[in-house]
Amino acid sequence: MNWHEWILGNEVTIRLGFLFSIFAVIAVWEIVSSRRELTVSKGLHWVNILGLIFLNSLILRFLFPAAAVGVALAAQQQGWGLIHDYQLPFALSVAIAVVAMDFVILLQHVMVHAIPVLWRLHRVHHADLDYDVTTGARFHTIEIILSMLIKFATIMVLGPPVVAVVIFEVLLNATAMFNLGNIYISDKDRPHIASICRHARYAPRSSFGSCAPGQLQFRINLRWWDRLFGTYIAQPLEGHMEREIGLEDFRDPKNVNRLPGMLMLPFVHQLGEYTINRRW
Repeated sequence: MNWHEWILGNEVTIRLGFLFSIFAVIAVWEIVSSRRELTVSKGLHWVNILGLIFLNSLILRFLFPAAAVGVALAAQQQGWGLIHDYQLPFALSVAIAVVAMDFVILLQHVMVHAIPVLWRLHRVHHADLDYDVTTGARFHTIEIILSMLIKFATIMVLGPPVVAVVIFEVLLNATAMFNLGNIYISDKDRPHIASICRHARYAPRSSFGSCAPGQLQFRINLRWWDRLFGTYIAQPLEGHMEREIGLEDFRDPKNVNRLPGMLMLPFVHQLGEYTINRRW
């Protein structure tokens, strides 16, 4: 059995192993050396967001039992996708697939900020009054379902190697937890200041490629997409530490940080002044 077959046979173990290991590391790091003081209790924060994550995972498992890896395997067996039309070295196919899927994630992120009905869903993610290791998975159930459908469509059009999908999902989950972890990194260890946190209050203009206020910018795409499209912003005018986290219309922890409130948030309040192209 080669390494490719081994990954295919153990992809669930690999993904969950990385997920829980990195979660544990960032969670302990937050406790030992946090960056910002929390405005709500960490227990309340964790219980409700983890409850949302569990609910989303349960629904996704029921609706899409094959998940992304299953779709990639089907595409590979049927010869679907652009990559199958070219005889490329395996390593190059994996690299192209990972970059292409990351670009689709960037487009999806821009889309949920630009389209009002999708912003209603996405503001569940931005309404968090604090950020920590759990915030990277704080998404409304409907947005999670739409995101999965976009991922399936991308895989079917692209035809990535199954290994590329596993690598991409591991990197995406790992960097999301790192970027939103409430962890302190000294200036000495932070050669590049991260882009403005998308959770910053009112943040209409932000770097869509990553989110790590006052920390090291690290994600699959590094700063390539934001630099390429001119959306990179080093930090908000107030500074990373001074900027208030969350959204203006959602300041009550009982509604914003509890599971029932998070599920109802897309259906309350008007959209407000938030637009993707608002200038300061």
